[in-house]
Amino acid sequence: MMNSEKNSHTEPFYSDGVRFGCSRCSLCCRFDAGYVWLSRADLQRLQDGLGLSRQAIIERHCKTVNLGGFVQLSLSEQSNNDCTFWRNGSCSVYQFRPLQCQSYPFWGHQLVSRETWHETSHHCPGIGLGPVHNATEIDDWLKARRAEPPLNADTLS
Repeated sequence: MMNSEKNSHTEPFYSDGVRFGCSRCSLCCRFDAGYVWLSRADLQRLQDGLGLSRQAIIERHCKTVNLGGFVQLSLSEQSNNDCTFWRNGSCSVYQFRPLQCQSYPFWGHQLVSRETWHETSHHCPGIGLGPVHNATEIDDWLKARRAEPPLNADTLS
């Protein structure tokens, strides 16, 4: 087996980088219910940025989600399914938004294969546009997400 064939099986499809440039379409923030899992660090950034207590943020902007016995904290949505922090055409907490938001679209399940990345492009028009993000940068986003796991809501008290 040639070296290039061997490497193609061990290196991620994005080893030569992928193009992404946020088009500011807001599809990742609006129109559809979903989950923005909060880590302890995310919650602290929101507290510091908003000048609110942890309890106030949880009561006003969060929901708990039971995932088969694991209760995790997620941002809530407005009645139209926009993120709780979507205001006047933009993110009202952009400078201290959760890591999940910062790292989009470089999420593990979207980087499994070229096919899953392509599927993500159907929902994110910025994929395939903009600058090339190299494998090191992408791996750093994945490591950061692993280092800040979702908060177990049962441990908040």
